[in-house]
Amino acid sequence: MQTINTHPVQPLKLDSEVQRQMNFQFLTAMKAFFTLLTTEDNIDAVDELSSILIHSRAFKLAAESMQTDPEVAHLIKERYYAPVHDLEQLLQYPADSLGYLYASTLKESGFERIDPEIIVNSDTAYIEHRWQQTHDIWHLVTGFSASGIDEIGLQAFYLAQFRLPLASMLIANALMSATLLAPEDLPQLLQTIERGWTMGLQAKPLFAQKWEEAWEKPLSQWRYELNIQAFD
Repeated sequence: MQTINTHPVQPLKLDSEVQRQMNFQFLTAMKAFFTLLTTEDNIDAVDELSSILIHSRAFKLAAESMQTDPEVAHLIKERYYAPVHDLEQLLQYPADSLGYLYASTLKESGFERIDPEIIVNSDTAYIEHRWQQTHDIWHLVTGFSASGIDEIGLQAFYLAQFRLPLASMLIANALMSATLLAPEDLPQLLQTIERGWTMGLQAKPLFAQKWEEAWEKPLSQWRYELNIQAFD
């Protein structure tokens, strides 16, 4: 029988101050991670985890990887900020348009558009701001709902598209939670993660899109152009 190598990965050799900061980030992230594990739908824990990961080495590597795509690199360099939109105005677009479907979905669920309170002073901070701002659009375009296992499917899509650190943490949290607390959900969870991962690898970069400049475009056209087989 083959044994499993459980030796930990050797840490990078860093100076004491950098190591201290990394240890603090790790402990803060773990605190939020386990709070989320024991408290369902704890938005504050997700926000805390998200904010600490902005400064992580994993996010910096993700940002570097993202910028190998010219369109994504241009958007990050430009620091594109979408103009403020009004849901009532978006409801004036055709019923099959991205704008109408986005606005109607938010109003039906009682949600508002996301305005992240993030100080954009680095590439990783901008990426965090932009993906949060467009999170509900990604839900709509991919077809993943905003609840339960579907949310984790979208996180797998994120991870495949641009190695978002929060996505891997939320997926790990969901797998641990299902294994310990709801093992009957594990098969469906794994299938949804696989579907989101595969969709993310096949699709064109969603991060490069300026959705707000083409609200009138039909959702079906967006999906076709981005090579997305929606999870409806």
